[in-house]
Order: sequence, then structure tokens, then C-alpha cells
Amino acid sequence: MAVTREDFEDAVAAYWGARKSQGELSRIKDAVGAGTAGSVRSGKHFDDIAALLAKFFLEAGYAPEEIRVTRGQGLELPGYYRPQKQWDLVVSHGNTLVAAFELKALGGPSFGNNYNNRVEEALGSAVDLRRAVLADLYSGEKPWLGYFFIMQDAPGSSRPVRLMEGASPVEDIWRGRSYQARFALFCERLVAEGLYDAVCYITSSAENPKPIELVESLDWKHFSAAISARITYLKELGLPSHR
Repeated sequence: MAVTREDFEDAVAAYWGARKSQGELSRIKDAVGAGTAGSVRSGKHFDDIAALLAKFFLEAGYAPEEIRVTRGQGLELPGYYRPQKQWDLVVSHGNTLVAAFELKALGGPSFGNNYNNRVEEALGSAVDLRRAVLADLYSGEKPWLGYFFIMQDAPGSSRPVRLMEGASPVEDIWRGRSYQARFALFCERLVAEGLYDAVCYITSSAENPKPIELVESLDWKHFSAAISARITYLKELGLPSHR
């Protein structure tokens, strides 16, 4: 059964605890070993998001043991500026890193405290792995990186943020932007620079878990299409070979 929009909305609702795992996502969580509390790298909140993404690869014929979502399965990947880094979901087949995902969120009430941390984490993870690829630390096909981000929809994230004037002028495009809008621009630039192959960026809240997609190119439709394109590309090259 293909991954649907309903699957996506169910997984986001489950992230907020607004809905229990649906039958299909529960089955996938059990299949890939994410059925135990706190098993996913980013914490139990992301279990259903991980299952949602795992479904693409299970449906494409990848074995459950090739889809890693728990610490015990080995989520660490080699870096260049550090020995290794733990990702949130890793799919590998033979000597090819099929896909690696970061699953992150930013909530209130003090959005400013963690905003820069999330930016630096995303940049650091991608730059480190991309540089490791150039150093021939990854054999097989070129790795594919995905980034899934939930920003809590709240007054603190949706109102414009004042910029502090420093020694050099800030790029005008940042002026008058909220944390939501800042992160949208950040994610657009992550993809434009090739740091991540695809990004899904949504805002949502426990009170209203239905995902809000602020930028079309960062919406679920584009993200899921990019994952499917990666799977199709590798299929044409004979991966997974055990199908």
C-alpha cells in the first residue's frame, strides 16, 4: 500500500499525542523495530514519522533490517570533521547509503533559544557527511539526505522577530521575518545548495495538529516525490538486489 497524505497527517497528529498510531504505521513500527518507547533517535514523539518514512522503503522491497530507526541498530554514519554522527533514520543496502534522515522540531515558548541550535545542527550534519563523501568515505551510490522539520505553530513563532544590528549589515531578506518564515528560507537554501536532497518543513501544534505547509517546494507532496524518485533511481540500477 502506497504512502498516502492520510498517513502523513496521522503521523503528525501522533507526534503531538493527538492520535494513537494507526494500524498501518503500527505494523511498520513493529517491522523495523520502532515499536518500543523511546527507540527512535529523536525520541518517541518521532516514532510515527520514522515509520511513515520507513514505509516508502519497505514497500520498495528493502529488508526491515536495512531500515535502521533504533540506537541498537546502528544509526551512526562516518563524518569528515568528526568520526561519526548519529542520524535519526538510516536506510542502507550493501555498500550504498540509500537514505539518511534528520527528524527535528522546534517548540516554544522561547523559540529564540533553540532556533540557532537547530540551524547549526542541520548545517553541521549535512556538511560533515557531504565532505566525507568527497573524501571517499562512502562507496556505492552517492548518499541521499532528507530533512523533516516540525515548527510549533504559536504566536512566538509566527510574529516578526526584531534583528539586532551588528558590525555588518544583515541581508535584507531576513528583515521582518518570523521564526517560521526564517526557517522556511533556511530550508529552501539547504536544498538549493545541495546540502539536503529534500526537505519537508511544516508548522503544527497540539491544539491543531493538521500540518501547515508554508512553502510549496518544502511540502509533503514534494518531499514524498523526492523519496520516491530516489527509490526509482536505485531500482533502475538494480537496488535492492534481493527483490
